[in-house]
Amino acid sequence: MIRKITFGALWLGFIIYAFFFAPPDQPDTFDLIKDLSTGQWQGINPLIIALFNIMGIWPMIYSCLVFIDGRAQKMPAWPFASISFGVGAFALLPYLALREPNQKFPGSKNAFLKILDSRLTGIALTVATVILIAYGVGQGNWGNFVQQWQTSRFIHVMSLDFCLLCLLFPALLGDDMARRDIKNSQLFWLIGLIPLFGPLIYLCIRPPLKEAADKIIQSQQQSAIN
Repeated sequence: MIRKITFGALWLGFIIYAFFFAPPDQPDTFDLIKDLSTGQWQGINPLIIALFNIMGIWPMIYSCLVFIDGRAQKMPAWPFASISFGVGAFALLPYLALREPNQKFPGSKNAFLKILDSRLTGIALTVATVILIAYGVGQGNWGNFVQQWQTSRFIHVMSLDFCLLCLLFPALLGDDMARRDIKNSQLFWLIGLIPLFGPLIYLCIRPPLKEAADKIIQSQQQSAIN
């Protein structure tokens, strides 16, 4: 119950801050979002371009855990994961508040879950993130970014959304590690405390999720040995 209240309060607090305490919305916000979405990046600070695209990678990182976690939940995970591509933590916080802890994966993986469970997906996301960060940091204007962070609601809230997604990842990490029989508290804290790249590294190194049939075969083999 405490967990549900905490995530619920955080979600409500984030909404209140975004709409009532963040810097005012700018008249060119819609045009900026449109240009960022369509690749018309001329004249836009590379730091903002990188951040905007990384905010598209974050939902993919979470999807690699949420869709698997959702198999054992009473509510479907796909609405929260899908909407998070547009609003980030605003969509994921309700899921974290409503979900129940579970450390098992029932049934088998379909083609979609196999893609999300693949280490190649983690590697692809990591490569894309490295390219974006190198581009943003190497060519971006930090003074301009700070100014826009202080004056633009869109840039301000997007930056806070990024930070919140970094902080929330451990809420799903523990159960995902347990489903893969990873019993290493040091790894948990290492992954959880490294912003962005910790989750990406985890997706690259985590062992494949064992399906129900695999667990039965493994149990039978152990019984035969004993």
